[in-house]
Amino acid sequence: MSIIQINNLSFTYEGSFDPVFEHVSFQIDTDWKLGFIGRNGKGKTTFLRLLMGEYEYTGSILSSVEFEYFPFPVKDRSRMTLEILEEINPVMEQWELIRELNLLDTDAEILYRPFSTLSFGEQTKALLSALFLKEHAFLLIDEPTNHLDGPAREKVADYLSLKKGFILVSHDRDFLDRCVDHVLVLNRQTIDIRKGNFSSWFADKTAKDNMELRQNEHLKKDIRKLRESARQAARWSDKVEGTKTGSRVAGLKPDRGHIGHQAAKMMKRAKNLENRKESAIREKEELLKDVETLDSLKLNLLDHHSRRLVTMTDVEIQYNGAAPLLTHFNMDICRGDRIALSGKNGCGKSSLMKLILGEDIPYTGDVWTAGDLRVSYISQDTSRLNGTLSDLALKYGIDSSLLLAVLRKLGLERVQFEKRIEDYSEGQKKKVLLAKSLCEPAHLFLWDEPLNFIDIFSRMQLEELLLSAQPAMLFVEHDRAFREKVATRIIEL
Repeated sequence: MSIIQINNLSFTYEGSFDPVFEHVSFQIDTDWKLGFIGRNGKGKTTFLRLLMGEYEYTGSILSSVEFEYFPFPVKDRSRMTLEILEEINPVMEQWELIRELNLLDTDAEILYRPFSTLSFGEQTKALLSALFLKEHAFLLIDEPTNHLDGPAREKVADYLSLKKGFILVSHDRDFLDRCVDHVLVLNRQTIDIRKGNFSSWFADKTAKDNMELRQNEHLKKDIRKLRESARQAARWSDKVEGTKTGSRVAGLKPDRGHIGHQAAKMMKRAKNLENRKESAIREKEELLKDVETLDSLKLNLLDHHSRRLVTMTDVEIQYNGAAPLLTHFNMDICRGDRIALSGKNGCGKSSLMKLILGEDIPYTGDVWTAGDLRVSYISQDTSRLNGTLSDLALKYGIDSSLLLAVLRKLGLERVQFEKRIEDYSEGQKKKVLLAKSLCEPAHLFLWDEPLNFIDIFSRMQLEELLLSAQPAMLFVEHDRAFREKVATRIIEL
C-alpha cells in the first residue's frame, strides 16, 4: 500500500480561459478500486493524462507507482495479438497471460490471431490481462465498457472486482457498483472522495442535496424577514431621533438624553439585524454549489394516424454468403413501444435498424413501415460529425436556438458552442447526436448505443424524458440500469 498525493494541482488548456483544475489537493490509496465520476467535460480523462505526465501543470503529483493507461494504443492492429501483448508487458509469462484470460472467460486462441480480428470485448480483455500483469503498476482505466455488449461487460466487471489498484472511469452505474470500493467525484465546484460504490455515494449525495435545498428555502425566507425587520428598525430609529428637535408638549422640554439613548438602541438593533442578514446570505451562498440540476428535456414527438408503425415478418439477414445473423425474426413496433434489442455484438441489432431506415441490407422476409413515417436515428458512429453547430442545424433543418438550448440542458457549456464539432470530446459529440434527435420531429426513434461516453446525470435526464414522453422507440443500449428502466419490451437476439 502507498499513497498518490495530489498537491495544489492547477491546469488550463492552452488558449482556454477556464481552468480545468485550480489548486486541487487530495490523496489516493494505491490499494483502492476507485470509481471516477463526473459530467462530460469536467476533466476526468484530462486528470488521467496529467497522471501519465502528458501535460504540463503547476503543483505536484507524488507517487511511488507507475501509471498505465487503458485503452493502450495499438498502432498496427494487423499484428498477432500475443506479439502486441508481449510488447506491452515483456516480463510476463505466457502461462500468466492464459490464466488472466481464463478469469475473463476468454479462449487463449485469441493470442494467435491478428488483433484486428478480435471483437471489441476480446480486445478489451486481452489488453487488461497484459496491463494487470505489470508489477508496481496503477491502472488508469478510461471507459472500458464503450462498445462492449452485455455479456462482455459482465465478464469485465467480474474480473475487475477481483483486482485492486486502479482508477475506473465509467458512466455505467451497475458496472461501477460491481467493481469499485471508493469513488472520486468531480462535482460542479468541488472534488469528493468517498468510501463505497456509486449507489452509496449517490444516495448520500441525494440526501445532502435535498437537505441543502430545504435549508436554502428556509434561509431565503429568513433573509426576507431580516431585511424587512432591519428596514423597520432603521425607520423607528430615525423617527425617535427626530423627536429630539420636536415641538414642546404642554410646556415640557424633550428629554434629549433619553431620546438619544432610545435612538441608539434602535440603531444597534438595526445593525444586529443587518449582520444576521449578511451571515444568512453567506450561509446561503455556501449551499447548492454541487447540486446537479437535471433540467427537463423534451422530444419533438409527432402523432401518427396508425397504431402500428413497423412490422417485420420472417426476416433473415445474411452478408456475402456468411452465416445468417438472424433467421425467422418477427417484430411489431407500435405507438408507445420502447423496444430494446439485446445480444452480443455482431448479432444483427444495428442491421435491423438500418432495414427500417431503408438502407441496402441483404435480407429476405417482409419489412413494412407505415405511410409517411418520420424516423429520427442516432448512429453509434460519431466520426462523420464536423463543422459548427449552426452548420449541423442547417443540414438537418433544425432550429439552431433549440439545438443550443437542448445542449445546455445536457450540460454542454456555452464556451463549447464556438468550437467545431470535430474538436469535441466523444461524450460531447454523442450529446450533439442526442440533441439533434430530440429536436427532430419524428414518429419513431431509432437509437443505436446512444449512451456511449455519456455521463451518468445526462443518462438520468434521458430516462425521465422517455418515461414521460413515451415515444415509439427501438434502441440498443448495454447500460442495464437504463435499459431495464426505459424499455417496455426487451428482445434477445
